[in-house]
Amino acid sequence: MPWYIWLLLFVVLGSIVGGLLLLRSSARKIPLTEEQKQRVAQRNAEADAEDARNR
Repeated sequence: MPWYIWLLLFVVLGSIVGGLLLLRSSARKIPLTEEQKQRVAQRNAEADAEDARNR
């Protein structure tokens, strides 16, 4: 393969890996209050129940 194909391949792979590393480094937990955690748990339980009914 010509050298410019290798260069393009390295640039593409580098962009993908760099983007994934940037995404991983910028990820952080969202601080939630206890009330918000309870509402999330309640919505998850309702969604699970609805999924079970639809099967």
